[in-house]
Amino acid sequence: MNTPLEERLCREKEFHNTWARSLDIDKLLVKENFEASTAIENRYALSQLGDIKGKKLLDLGCGAGETSVYFALQGAEVTGTDIADDFLNVAQKLAAKHKTTIQTIVTPAESLPFEDKSFDCVFGNGILHHVDVLAAGREIERVLKPGGIAVFIEPLPYNPFIQIYRLLAKDVRTKEEKPLNAQVLKDFQFLFPHYQHQEFWFMTLGIFFYFFLVKRWHPSKVRYWKKVIEDAPSFEKGFNVLKKADDFLLKYLPFVRPLCWNTVIVVGK
Repeated sequence: MNTPLEERLCREKEFHNTWARSLDIDKLLVKENFEASTAIENRYALSQLGDIKGKKLLDLGCGAGETSVYFALQGAEVTGTDIADDFLNVAQKLAAKHKTTIQTIVTPAESLPFEDKSFDCVFGNGILHHVDVLAAGREIERVLKPGGIAVFIEPLPYNPFIQIYRLLAKDVRTKEEKPLNAQVLKDFQFLFPHYQHQEFWFMTLGIFFYFFLVKRWHPSKVRYWKKVIEDAPSFEKGFNVLKKADDFLLKYLPFVRPLCWNTVIVVGK
């Protein structure tokens, strides 16, 4: 009989392999994931990672490889991991399309097949809320070199509008995924000597209302978090106005930060 962990991993793998098989490689965006006006979390993450040229970088839960390929194009020596082998097949094809190379390995985040102190940097976008955070955190700390840095982009659970969105988006989410609450973040923090975080998307969540009310995209049919990148030019002006409001509110009214959609966690060893 499979353990609860094995059963969860099987469900996650099946879900993400099915998604991977539906992808059109010609529609996958690489540069835009870090350079679009709406890619605010990824740009902040990149600023925290610093110069990655020549660095050994682990892209944890790399999915279709858009971030892995971007990092490789910046000169990093990239290893992308994922539980879904079909995703990694797509990632390799995407790397070839962009005339770069990445290494890919099928593995859960809770049990990484790397030696201690293997990587200068670890990056993950939307991975920790799919896994056992503490088990994965211990592995991240183990494989990170002294002086290394890890950056993760993760959703928060407190905004009521996002809670409704998640209920509506049940067909494009797994049952196991859980946004990171304050206690989980606190426990994760204690694994590392250096920890900081920055929140994003408060007033800018108005874009989700635009998707739902104007574009008529149902959250269970369209992945909004993909569309904020793919369709950024069509609503850039409105987004920039909302972003200015966020810049003010998050600076001067810090109590609204837990109501943001995402947080970027930066840890160092």
